[in-house]
Amino acid sequence: MAGCSQEQSIFANAGTEAAQVAELFFVMLVGAVVIWIVVMAMSVYATRANATVFSDKAGTRLIVFGAAFPTIVLAALLVWGLMLMPKLRRPADGPTIAVSGERFWWRIAYDVEGEPGVVKSLPAGGVESANELWLPVGKRSEILIGSPDVIHSFWVPAIAGKMDAMPGRVNRLVVEPTREGVYNGVCAEFCGDAHAQMGFRVVAVSEADYAAFVAAQAEPAAVTSGRGADLFLANGCAACHTVRGTEADGAVGPDLTHLASRRTLGAGLLEMSEENIAEFIRATEHVKPGVEMPSFGVLPQEEIDEIAAWLGALK
Repeated sequence: MAGCSQEQSIFANAGTEAAQVAELFFVMLVGAVVIWIVVMAMSVYATRANATVFSDKAGTRLIVFGAAFPTIVLAALLVWGLMLMPKLRRPADGPTIAVSGERFWWRIAYDVEGEPGVVKSLPAGGVESANELWLPVGKRSEILIGSPDVIHSFWVPAIAGKMDAMPGRVNRLVVEPTREGVYNGVCAEFCGDAHAQMGFRVVAVSEADYAAFVAAQAEPAAVTSGRGADLFLANGCAACHTVRGTEADGAVGPDLTHLASRRTLGAGLLEMSEENIAEFIRATEHVKPGVEMPSFGVLPQEEIDEIAAWLGALK
């Protein structure tokens, strides 16, 4: 119960969808408790000690309260639950954002152009980032969710329900944050060794702050040269990562153009700092077992520190 008021709780909701899901939970809980009490009372009544033969009236009472009553309550709960669907499926009036679940991190692209209907792949383009999703408060943003490898599940408990990220299909989730703040998101579908370490942050801000953030993310890297950048390129990091404004244009791993502007490193695993960047480079597989990035512990610590210092300046 101590976790019910935290930034990863369905009970501390900060989104229209999460509030409706919480309401559904409590109404269904009340209905379930009422049915349980009635059915258990009928069971005790029917099996009480030294029970005599029941009359027709008593038998009818058992049928009504033991079978008919639960059926009526469950039907009412079903109808009430279905009435929530139009509210949850209202169209978006905000930005369209693509989110790709990949082992074991989240690729994010802002200002993409979504296609209507069922599509098999996420749209290309947009302003790319990773592991930190910004959303405007009060706007219904459409999130296009997919995956190139295995099934993941995108879930931000405080804002909306779960949506699977599936290979070969794009699923759509419309979310509407109702208050500003930073909330935890997780992968809710077992996807491999680092499944439990595949988190992300959702930052809900005003429309103006959201627009300013996306504009800043579209800019080239803050620092595009120096010894750290040279070592980054010389050691093959550019084969997997992009840093706009440099020769690094890899598409396998996260875009690092504005890495230091994010709150966490390694998909919500570590606080963002030069020390943690250096540790992640040096002992990647130790810090996050199962990750597909190899460790670079064979490099001299001085070179690792130089690379980490440069990446730590990419705000």
